[in-house]
Amino acid sequence: MIDNAPTFKALLVYIEHRYYGKSIPFGSREEAYKNASTLGYLNSAQALADYADVIIHIKKTLQAQNSPIVVIGGSYGGMLASWFRLKYPHLTIGALASSAPILSTDDIVHPNAYMDVVSRDFKEVSDTCYETILNSWSEIDRVTSETNGLSILSKKFNTCSPLNNSSELSHYLENMYVFAAQYNHPSSSPVTTICNGIDKASFGNDVLDKIYSGIVAFIGNDTCQINDPTSISETPISETDIETETRMGWGWQICSELVVRHGIGNDTMFRPSPFDLEKYISNCKEEYDVSPRSHWISTYYGGHNLKTILQRFGSNIIFSNGLQDPLSSGGILHDLSKSIVAIYTKKGSHCLDIQSSSPSDPVWLIKQRKQEVKIIKRWIAQYYTDLDALH
Repeated sequence: MIDNAPTFKALLVYIEHRYYGKSIPFGSREEAYKNASTLGYLNSAQALADYADVIIHIKKTLQAQNSPIVVIGGSYGGMLASWFRLKYPHLTIGALASSAPILSTDDIVHPNAYMDVVSRDFKEVSDTCYETILNSWSEIDRVTSETNGLSILSKKFNTCSPLNNSSELSHYLENMYVFAAQYNHPSSSPVTTICNGIDKASFGNDVLDKIYSGIVAFIGNDTCQINDPTSISETPISETDIETETRMGWGWQICSELVVRHGIGNDTMFRPSPFDLEKYISNCKEEYDVSPRSHWISTYYGGHNLKTILQRFGSNIIFSNGLQDPLSSGGILHDLSKSIVAIYTKKGSHCLDIQSSSPSDPVWLIKQRKQEVKIIKRWIAQYYTDLDALH
């Protein structure tokens, strides 16, 4: 956006989502996050209404009533951008929805799809890396069952504090692999970095030594890796508030309407763990005293038979994805109509197309961005043609 705004002579407006940052209702963060009654106003529909209100206000204030608006977002923001175009077509001429998993919040896409992509990303880099990770979970269990097994694992993985259970290590590793796959930027290639570390086995040749070699290759070897002892009292209050607020806010959203159905099948490099909706509901009730509306998103915005539906009333939406991003499994990967199009790259990662450009950007990424800009220029040209005809 920053790179292309001057070409369009465009004003960039970043609108903060309610309940995050400084956009806190009810007078204080404590009151806003107090219970399900006050948190109930934290939802996507209310956020879209906020955006509509702000856009109308800005256009009026700047006397720019006839200036066209293009909405752009990535990930959940990409979902919001596409939904805004559908719900407020009179306020925006089009939307660019980057890495927007709009099909992942209902039973449209298989719950295992996300982790299938994570595993595929690693397997494409190295079969031996994939196999080592696959074999590491049972090896963690085996060492844990030994006398002083947790102490052995704590020492082997240079944990910041002793492990209380093996799941602390397993969750750390799983999150690291998922992060590397989702944000596998071509300039840093974290999946390749981890796999190179595992395959080179700088810290030993047994399975867990290789896994630790992958951690060090990715994170570094300067400090401890797992169970970081940093307490809230040691963290600046503003950072603590932001982290807590984001965790609580997003936790509420995925418990109330954005039900994220992620499971793990039998054919990945992870332990099988099928998605369990009943457990999901139970956890949400315990944490927020609310039952997820698991079908609300597709009811309110559409989801099933989306191509048929959007052909009838939707227009001017770009769904962009990189297929190495696990969230692309819940995205739109095929054109839905002449003006609702999918642009994807095989090697792209999460929201890569809307990040700032770099001299090292590969040709395929530059091409993707140029395609998007070309389409947006066409939207704007058509808008002004229609406006002239109207006048």
